[in-house]
Amino acid sequence: MYLCTIDNVNYHNMVNPFITKGYAGPSYFCDRVKETKDIVQLMTNDNNMALISPRRLGKTDLIHHCFNQPEIKGRYYTFIIDIYATNSLQDFVSVFGKAILDELKPRGRKVWERFLSAISSLQQQISFDINGNPVWGLGIGHIENPAVTLDEIFSYLKTADKPCLVAIDEFQQITHYPDGPNVEAALRTHIQRCVNATFIFAGSKRHLMGEIFTSPSRPFYQSVIIMGLSPISEDKYSTFAVNLFKKNGKLLDKEVAHQVYQKFDGVTSYLQRVMNILFLQTSEKGHCTTDMIDDAIDYLLDLNSENYEMLWSQLPEKQRIVFRAVAAEGKATGVTGGSFIKKYGLWSASSVMSSLKALLDKDFVTQEANVYSVYDKLFALWLRREIMKG
Repeated sequence: MYLCTIDNVNYHNMVNPFITKGYAGPSYFCDRVKETKDIVQLMTNDNNMALISPRRLGKTDLIHHCFNQPEIKGRYYTFIIDIYATNSLQDFVSVFGKAILDELKPRGRKVWERFLSAISSLQQQISFDINGNPVWGLGIGHIENPAVTLDEIFSYLKTADKPCLVAIDEFQQITHYPDGPNVEAALRTHIQRCVNATFIFAGSKRHLMGEIFTSPSRPFYQSVIIMGLSPISEDKYSTFAVNLFKKNGKLLDKEVAHQVYQKFDGVTSYLQRVMNILFLQTSEKGHCTTDMIDDAIDYLLDLNSENYEMLWSQLPEKQRIVFRAVAAEGKATGVTGGSFIKKYGLWSASSVMSSLKALLDKDFVTQEANVYSVYDKLFALWLRREIMKG
């Protein structure tokens, strides 16, 4: 155990139960009992699914949690492929193949050799470490014939010695590929023929995911069961947070959980980050109260200040002004109306919409129906703090 310092106060550094990255097991996972039951039942009964919700609500951790359930763990091969950073079919295939190999490697030579024998087009690019384990040495964009390699990957899934569950995260990214329509059609054909694998497509951009799965002209039309994901209820999260403090020898006022939940609209990622700092700043056997919330949030804002300053400086002036208006509103409606334009000294309605479209494309702003808000809630708080400083 060692000491760390925050704001000139020393705290014992202990294992923090408020996990801010990755899935750490059921003890650190809050609720989602119904969602877990539904996903497990549907996928183990051969139903492909689409899971749609804004980012930071915990879609990926929920999938990890589902794949960790006794009905799945050990009975299936489970693969989670994050395609957020991909820009083409080449990238997609590279990420797909690497995810499969990384998942199979700990299961022994016989298991991963079966996969390597299937992807014959890449045999020359697979290297081995000093222990004889395979290493996926292909970077994004390095696959010469992605259509062939994709065929081989699906051939493996069809013939794997266990049924496979495949989650493709940020699936809407395929709509940005230069050959996006062809990719959709190819994937739909492969998936339709792959009786040994069941798929869950997770996405954070509702309108793009909706177009993929609900438009009659698209290949994936009516091919999945669509499931939305809402924030965990305040009562469930408050009980979870209070219990984690208690299990680790500390006390948390339920009013703290209430205020943090309300400030961040129940978005799991932000709740966990603030609670992580509150837990850290609460002394051993200490008591966390509401007067600690602002300091914890300020600490997070200070940590991210340099990054936010850089992002802010990179925005063109008109986008910056519209972004500041949305941040000030919190949830901005009527953005093309005269009152909104006059209130924030904006220009024409068309100019506002042009700036909003650019901010949406950059993921600075998010839109639900006709309501706009800053995507990164800490960024919005940082900006309001900077405005108040003058």
